[in-house]
Amino acid sequence: MDLGLTDATAVVVGGGRGMGLATARCLAEDGAKIALIGRTKDVLDRAAAELAECGSPDAIGIPADIAQPEQVERAFAEVARRWGGALNILVNTVGPDVRGDFESLSDDQWRAAVESGVLGMVRCVRAALPLLRSASWARIVNFSAQSTQRQSVILPAYTAAKAMLTSVSKNLSLTLARDEILVNVVSPGSIASEALTGWAESVGVDAHDPYRLMDAITEHFGHPAHLPRAGLPSEIGPVAAFLASRRNSYMTGANVNVDGGSDFT
Repeated sequence: MDLGLTDATAVVVGGGRGMGLATARCLAEDGAKIALIGRTKDVLDRAAAELAECGSPDAIGIPADIAQPEQVERAFAEVARRWGGALNILVNTVGPDVRGDFESLSDDQWRAAVESGVLGMVRCVRAALPLLRSASWARIVNFSAQSTQRQSVILPAYTAAKAMLTSVSKNLSLTLARDEILVNVVSPGSIASEALTGWAESVGVDAHDPYRLMDAITEHFGHPAHLPRAGLPSEIGPVAAFLASRRNSYMTGANVNVDGGSDFT
């Protein structure tokens, strides 16, 4: 499908690996110019080189820690300098890596979850808004999580942060409607991201086998999907890319589950 992204400009926060890179790859294949924001320069450089081969020859990586407001401002100033002050797409994929049951979590861990899971996104949207408003069309896609709708006893802080991100995104969809900036959320389920595969390897599971990975998720978390396997980052990218594209012209304020099927209540 032609997503209408030829010469569109896109920033993918956390786009150096995993679901962020998978999304950036889909945008690049449709002709978008891509800037990746993340903390590690080597990771960003490798990802930008990959995107150049996919159809975004001028893809760049901009190192920045989104926990540092001044670094966020500098990153988006660089985006404005390169692209003339207009931005079509902002995708935020960064989330907290905080695990532990309620009684084991410290105050610092709760703060860290909110910092990386919510405030980083808030800073990026705030810095990007003048650029998004300057474009002829604009989209924001934020990554939440399945666990906001299906709880896990070892993810209360992670889930709380993602639920807060979902709420802020819903508010943004209302706030920015007058500007016709569409804001949507993607909620991945059990996707073989670095975090999940790292956990699987720590408990002795072959993380490269999505069927064994789902067996382990079922055993440890009691959260099987309807499909008998875990998902892949490449199965998230096309959904996020559609929401970020001109093809999505009337969908805003939505939370889209990509989870292999589950009984949410």
